[in-house]
Amino acid sequence: MDYPGNLYVVAAPSGTGKSSLVKALLEVDSRMELSVSHTTRAPRGQEVHGREYYFTSHEEFDRMVDADAFVEWAQVHGNRYGTSRKTIEDKIAAGADIVLEIDFQGAVQIKDQFPNAVLIFILPPSWPELRARLMRRNEDSEATIELRMKNAAQEVAQVDKFDFVIINELFERALFDLKAIAHAQRLKVAAQRRARAETFRALDIP
Repeated sequence: MDYPGNLYVVAAPSGTGKSSLVKALLEVDSRMELSVSHTTRAPRGQEVHGREYYFTSHEEFDRMVDADAFVEWAQVHGNRYGTSRKTIEDKIAAGADIVLEIDFQGAVQIKDQFPNAVLIFILPPSWPELRARLMRRNEDSEATIELRMKNAAQEVAQVDKFDFVIINELFERALFDLKAIAHAQRLKVAAQRRARAETFRALDIP
C-alpha cells in the first residue's frame, strides 16, 4: 500500500553515532518526526520515557508481541526493542515523514511490510574508531564493549540489504548526506505522486 508520507529507517552498530545523527536531522528538518520504539532495557543517562523510548516491562512487551502490535521487534544486546505498527501506519497515512532508529534485523522486517521504506545504514570509519567511541561513552563495561564489537562485525555484513550507506567519519558530512537522502526521496516520482496527487491529476498525468 502506498502512503503520502515517507518512512526512513536508520540502522548502525552501537557507537557509530546513529542517534546523534538522527537527532541533528530532526533539528534541521521540520518535516521529519521520530518514531519512538518500545524497549525492555533500562533508561540511560538523561533518557525520558516517551521521548527516546517507551521503557516497557518484559511482561508488557510479551503482551504486545502476542497482540501483533509490533511491525518489527528484535533482541539486541540482551534486551528487546519493538516498533508499534499502528503508530507508523497512522503517521505516514496522514502524510508525515517518519524516521526509525532500529537494528538491521528490524530494518529488514520493516522493508518486507513497507516496500517504499528507505533503509539507511551508518558505518564507522574503522574498527579502532568504533571501539574508541564506545569507550568514550563511558556507559558500558569492557565485557559489554567486546560484545558490541562482536555484534558490529555481524551487523556491517548486512549493509547490502540497505538502500543507502553513510560513513560517519566527519559528523557534519554524515549529517549532510543524511539530509540529502531524505530530500532526494521526497523528489522521487512515486513519492511526489503520493504526496502531490492533486497536482498530478490537475496536469492530467496518469
